[in-house]
Amino acid sequence: MGNLPLYLPVLFIITTMITVFFIAKAFNFSKMVIALIVGWLTLQAVIASTGFYTNTTFVPPGFVLAIVPPVAAVILMFSSIKGRRIIDSLPAGTLTLLHIVRVPVEITLLLLFIHKTIPVEMTFEGRNFDIVSGITAPVVYYSGFVKKKFKTAHIIAWNFGCILLLINIVATAILSVQFPFQQFGFDQPNIAVLHAPYVWLPCFIVPAVLFSHLVVIRQMCKVVSAAG
Repeated sequence: MGNLPLYLPVLFIITTMITVFFIAKAFNFSKMVIALIVGWLTLQAVIASTGFYTNTTFVPPGFVLAIVPPVAAVILMFSSIKGRRIIDSLPAGTLTLLHIVRVPVEITLLLLFIHKTIPVEMTFEGRNFDIVSGITAPVVYYSGFVKKKFKTAHIIAWNFGCILLLINIVATAILSVQFPFQQFGFDQPNIAVLHAPYVWLPCFIVPAVLFSHLVVIRQMCKVVSAAG
């Protein structure tokens, strides 16, 4: 991974920082939230830098240390009264605009494919159409939350559609790593996400994107319930 051009990790670090900004903004720049995110990103970068995640023979894979904690945090927020109270106070518009980060993420993935660290299936030239979510996010934000021309049902449908696109690329990415159940990328497997800073994609950006979708869906469903 050390032979990648400098602009590639720089691009991805900037993309991650944009994601951090939107999450921090949604939480009103809470110092605790920012500290937790920075601490988590630092910890994962250190772990990935040791090469721990590159050993894919562990059962279960050591990579669960990058995925399980953020997923557990999302579940905890949605399952607790205090967490749901916080969720319902978050700005849906900001969390919708966050999805623009999916455009530079897809550009990064394409460049990683070109440099032979992920398979073509993980790019928009293969099985990954997640860039559609990033391109349409500003439209949904402007029409849905600024001009309020989109119906609530349309916003809900867009979020569900984007979640399906997210699930597609996440599944493809997991099945492209050299785990025992690998299905894609045998000639050019997914090794990038096992290294820093690209480990931030599965351990932070993907959970942040999923969290944003779930928050907006919950808020919009409450609006529909209140109107009905």
